[in-house]
Amino acid sequence: MKRVFSGFRPTGKQHIGNYFGAIQNCVALQDEYDCIYSVVDIHALTTMDSTSKLQEDIHEMVLDWLAAGIDPQKSIVFVQSHVPQITELNTLLGMITPLGWLLRVPTFKEKVRKQSHNVNYGLVGYPVLMTADIALYKGEYVPVGEDQLPHLELAREIVRRFNSIFGYVFPEPQAKLTSFPLILGSQGQEKMSKSYDNYLEIAASPEEISKWVMAAFTDPARRFRSDPGHPEVCNIFHLHQIFSPSRSEEIVQECRSAKIGCVDCKKVLARNISQFFEPFRERRNNLASRPDYVADVLADGASRAEAIAKETMREVEQKMGLMLRKYPE
Repeated sequence: MKRVFSGFRPTGKQHIGNYFGAIQNCVALQDEYDCIYSVVDIHALTTMDSTSKLQEDIHEMVLDWLAAGIDPQKSIVFVQSHVPQITELNTLLGMITPLGWLLRVPTFKEKVRKQSHNVNYGLVGYPVLMTADIALYKGEYVPVGEDQLPHLELAREIVRRFNSIFGYVFPEPQAKLTSFPLILGSQGQEKMSKSYDNYLEIAASPEEISKWVMAAFTDPARRFRSDPGHPEVCNIFHLHQIFSPSRSEEIVQECRSAKIGCVDCKKVLARNISQFFEPFRERRNNLASRPDYVADVLADGASRAEAIAKETMREVEQKMGLMLRKYPE
């Protein structure tokens, strides 16, 4: 099967935007591709001021992945830093990547504005490390949205440059375009994100779901219960389209005719979100009751990933003319 590589920064418990934007797709890809999913903790260090929650965030995120259906028997699931060859390849690719390529990346300029107090070497070289992630495992496809295509194109340029200088080693990674509904946060303006503090975790209890939904913004033009609603501008209705598809048309009619108020509309949504994620919560609780399970999955994944990485680095060193190390017999 063709190989898919995807890396995710450790962000702790996942929210419904993460679920529909990435996790659901990762689960589906497992049946058609050889999938490698990495928690890119070294990447996270480029923008972190504190690492006090890093280990916890990794554990909680992987627990969500596994409960959602990412199968460690089908896919390799591991932590980036647990395979030391990643830093070797990152260094070697850095030797052939022009600085100008890195300075022109739009996201680098954005990050400089956001963290002007910490413009570090890793931040500039972020695309090289991303390329090394994909190339180390000879990833052929990378799941991305259209907004991420420029980043993948830079990875392709770096791979292409290596192959042209030293000879073919790496396939040029192709985009596996993904489409997913835009999940807005509780204010109904920005996308759901922990940085905006507007998110709902997929592991949330029914009570937490209800509290979040009831506090979320609705139709800004509807001031009274008797006012007709405008579902096309209401984030609650947009969520109904995802979690209440069989009732969405009915809700449109009831909302426009003021037969249903925002409170009742929210109660239906909260109940449906809770029911949707109930099987996930049960699986997560079961896995969480096995204290070593996540660590064991990550250890096995790192072992399988490193076996691939060692073979790749042997090819890289030979092509680059580096003296191969002789190991004692």
